[in-house]
Amino acid sequence: MKNIAIVTGASSGIGKEFFLSLNNKKAELDEIWVVARSEDKLQALQAQTEIPIRVFPLDLSTMEATQRLEETFETEKPSIRYLICASGFGRFSAIADDDNAVLQNMVDLNCRSIVGVTRAAYPYMAKGGLVMLVASVAAFQPIPYIATYAASKAFVLSYGRALNKELQKTNGARCLCVCPFWTKTAFFDRAISPDEKTVVKKYVAMYTPDQIVKRAWKDAKKKRRDISICGVKAKGQTLLVKLLPHKLVMKVWMSQQKLN
Repeated sequence: MKNIAIVTGASSGIGKEFFLSLNNKKAELDEIWVVARSEDKLQALQAQTEIPIRVFPLDLSTMEATQRLEETFETEKPSIRYLICASGFGRFSAIADDDNAVLQNMVDLNCRSIVGVTRAAYPYMAKGGLVMLVASVAAFQPIPYIATYAASKAFVLSYGRALNKELQKTNGARCLCVCPFWTKTAFFDRAISPDEKTVVKKYVAMYTPDQIVKRAWKDAKKKRRDISICGVKAKGQTLLVKLLPHKLVMKVWMSQQKLN
């Protein structure tokens, strides 16, 4: 039985940074399974680790992709030490201005694939294993003009915290919801189309993938913790949006971004 880690969205951004961080776990792992759409980018990851990798060039927004992973688990019965789900994308635009197919694809990737991958992996999670789901600080509040993305990440946060309880009861495995604030990644390349004026005009803070991942691994050591938030400003914002009425939170956001 192979001890493995799985990273979705491994080809760039936070997912790639999580992949690189697994070099610190090489004594525990026989293989790292990496999942993303670009086969070339996934193949290039082998040069950045001594741990053998296995490439799955899949579009997780499709049912066929999650079924492929499920079939592979059933055939090979690996012991999953780490499952890191970092696939996802967002859009900065009014709902009425965005393409319906794009919005539905976002929900498929950000939400449905999380359920599909974690459910498929569940029977193969190692005792004391760790699942990390990349949610967002956006999960804590409704955000006009980023509505679908924020709602999808609220789903991930709620699902992940509940999954954590069920995993702990089953075999002592855990789930940590990683909630980044604004982070310097290729996320913005897809969130903002070149021919559009950006909705977001003010960033309260901007972090790097390295900061997010280091914080996540530190929080993962705290067994009672099911949420990881990096940075004082990010933690301050999540606290405020818990305390303030969401109508006021949305009003402040609209004013801050000059959307009134």
